[in-house]
Amino acid sequence: MKVAQITGPRACAIAEKPDPAIRRDYVLLKVEVAPMCNEYVAYRDGVYLERNRPDSLGHEMAGVVADAPEGALLSPGDRVVALCGYPCGTCELCRRGYYSHCATTEDPLEVCKSESGECGFAQYAIKPARLCVPVPDGMPLDHAAMACCGLGPTFGVMRRIGVDSSDTVLITGLGAVGLGGVINARYRGATVIGVARTPYRAGLARDLGCAAVLDPRDGDVREQIRALTGGGVDVAIDCSGRPEYQRLCVDAINRLGTVGFLAEPGELTVRVDDDLVQKGATLMGSLDINLADAGPLLRMISRVPDQIERFITHRYPLDRIGEAFERQSRYECGKIVLYPWS
Repeated sequence: MKVAQITGPRACAIAEKPDPAIRRDYVLLKVEVAPMCNEYVAYRDGVYLERNRPDSLGHEMAGVVADAPEGALLSPGDRVVALCGYPCGTCELCRRGYYSHCATTEDPLEVCKSESGECGFAQYAIKPARLCVPVPDGMPLDHAAMACCGLGPTFGVMRRIGVDSSDTVLITGLGAVGLGGVINARYRGATVIGVARTPYRAGLARDLGCAAVLDPRDGDVREQIRALTGGGVDVAIDCSGRPEYQRLCVDAINRLGTVGFLAEPGELTVRVDDDLVQKGATLMGSLDINLADAGPLLRMISRVPDQIERFITHRYPLDRIGEAFERQSRYECGKIVLYPWS
């Protein structure tokens, strides 16, 4: 099968790997759609995050079940979106649906005794059946694939916080996750303020429903937020991983406000009295949806097809992944999806 690989600084190629093998509760997925997330950081900067390696890229995917073990709940031909990661499935957090916070993740290649299959930028992948969510009839697979990092992390944190139409939500880091947060917040009826440096993403955020998009180079953003809100926001969600934006989120919330941190890098110093005690603030870390929320998330996606089409700004065959990486590196995109079989 075809697999995308990073071969050097700002260099990539398509290689051949053996088709994957499956064992235990894993299914073989023919990957029809592979959304792009943070892999461009490895391509551009040589920084490998999460499970990324030069020959193993991509953690978001949707497609068709090609093979399944006997007795599985899924059958060949089923259309599914595969949720991210390889949690153990047996610990307390996994049993409660918080699979993304599993501390005892497993190695899918070891489980399946397979030479390949753990990445999405390939024609086939292996996934535990429990993480493959059936896609509703009539829903395009590229829309369903937004249930991964495109909409999943911000859907999950807003569900936990309870964001509703009375809230003003600040989103920092308007990339492929933060822009999805605009869709989620607007679906809940909230007013959204975004922070972005690039004109392309600022314009896209406005198109998706941001009431205001602030450029940190245009003066004191904290003061601008206070002027817009009469004091501060109810909820702030950082999708950037940049310490200055994480600090902004803490400073921008009103009393009894909540900050959700979704991006993994960053380092934040918290003043316990001023930031937490006096404000009565809640600081929350989150990675993805609860497994029980997969159905509600897909139903939401089905109700906002125009928003999803605006969010997916570019589509490329896998063979043109280098062009896609370059576009991401310029921040001139929303969500990009790859098609391994095109």
